[in-house]
Amino acid sequence: MGRGDLSNAEWARLEPHLPTTGRRGGRWIDHRQVINGILFRLRTGIPWRDLPERYGSWKTVYERHRRWSANGTWDQILRAVQADADLAGRIDWSMVSVDSTSCRAHQHAAGARKRKPRIPKKRTTPRHHRPDEGLGRSRGGLTCKIHLVGEGGCRPMAMLVTPGQFGDAPQMIEVLERISIPRPHGGRPRTRPDHLGGDKAYSSRRNRRYLRRRHIKHTIAEPKDQRGHRKRRGSRGGRPTGFDRENYKRRNEVERTINRLKNSRAVATRYDKRAYVFHGTVTAAAIRLWLRP
Repeated sequence: MGRGDLSNAEWARLEPHLPTTGRRGGRWIDHRQVINGILFRLRTGIPWRDLPERYGSWKTVYERHRRWSANGTWDQILRAVQADADLAGRIDWSMVSVDSTSCRAHQHAAGARKRKPRIPKKRTTPRHHRPDEGLGRSRGGLTCKIHLVGEGGCRPMAMLVTPGQFGDAPQMIEVLERISIPRPHGGRPRTRPDHLGGDKAYSSRRNRRYLRRRHIKHTIAEPKDQRGHRKRRGSRGGRPTGFDRENYKRRNEVERTINRLKNSRAVATRYDKRAYVFHGTVTAAAIRLWLRP
């Protein structure tokens, strides 16, 4: 076992949720070797062609990662691993926090083909495909942004990739609606945390109305301009928003989640041209965090 490869305990938790092996043609033979190759590239950020020979053909490793990113296999594995953690009581639902982080896009991430990509062997568009490929221009060059929800154990529960110039507040509802933790013993998947924390970037009437409608308590800082505008309107401005300083201190958990996620160099710097492949890269890095005790 090489440095950074899956341990026996991590492999035991991951193996039951992988696609069935031994199909005709041997397409899915030896998942462990290929996944270790994917994790090696996540951790180091090297080009796929430079993978060490112990992981087999780089083409096999890359194609499996691309295929699983396209057909949603990485998302299914993430939900299954999260369901196991929830069953063991390892998810802190008492408070989750939402935040975003910008990722500099390498020059190799630009120049994707304009036509829609397809899932190999299927005439369908990959999941999480974006016509803009999740790339935006700024003074520093090409950037993308990862919006995520993190729980108290500093692990991501749901993620969304957008261009770097996208604001945080408009993406909050979409990333929250991606939370879906299955219940192995039956019942609807759990989608609603007990409490939500966020900084002032997420303060908007639309977001607060959505949270009240779903009966989710929230601690979101109110910007000074919004507070002044509400006071100028008098009774028409509505009641002051509640704010618990003690709960707000827990917002550092999502920042630590981002820090752990960006320990993977292929997440901290985007090298993938396609948005759906980069989403699969981020999801695979999140799965690794959930596998650790």
